Amino acid sequence: MTPPSLQSVIDAASVIPVLTVEHMDTAAPLAKALAAGGLKVIELTLRTPIALDAMKAMQDAAPELIVGMGTVRTPDDAAKSAREGAAFLVSPGLTPALGEAMLATGLACLPGVATAGEAMAAREQGFEVLKFFPAEPAGGIAYLKALAGPLPDIRFCPTGSISRERAPDYLALGNVVCVGGSWIADTKDIASGNWGAITANARAAEAMKGR
Repeated sequence: MTPPSLQSVIDAASVIPVLTVEHMDTAAPLAKALAAGGLKVIELTLRTPIALDAMKAMQDAAPELIVGMGTVRTPDDAAKSAREGAAFLVSPGLTPALGEAMLATGLACLPGVATAGEAMAAREQGFEVLKFFPAEPAGGIAYLKALAGPLPDIRFCPTGSISRERAPDYLALGNVVCVGGSWIADTKDIASGNWGAITANARAAEAMKGR
């Protein structure tokens, strides 16, 4: 299957849930709950030993979802995630070696940056859309507004401590294409199987698209 382009990922995204799956038996019902809420793009973090297997289980359970792998920190992380079928890659930060490895996969990528200099370096490497992380601690909406003037060709997916209430304010910015949010499916709701709440949160997140 041909992986989606960066533009198609962006076009399908609104608030991208940032997910940590710790138990395999939650992967499939989690995917179904998110899809039932209308979300199309999700990010699973590479923070647990089962992350790659969970990604496959989620893809099988809800084939309509575009499932990417986040917390990609090393060239090996990028290669493994691509090999195992990730639709796109997300990193918390960026080094020259990681950037090269991410680009080599041919997948859509959202490398993490937190400063103007890091954003410029990422753009030099060839990345067009960047993860602004950690969004709220790094300056939030005011910082992104300040970047819009000198860096008009760079777009962002801010992630990090963005609440349900704040997400629409981020999405209203001209240089923001989507946002990441762990509030859609937090670890407690996943662990307890609170699928109804997750579906409701997903529906609310998807409704923010295009505001």
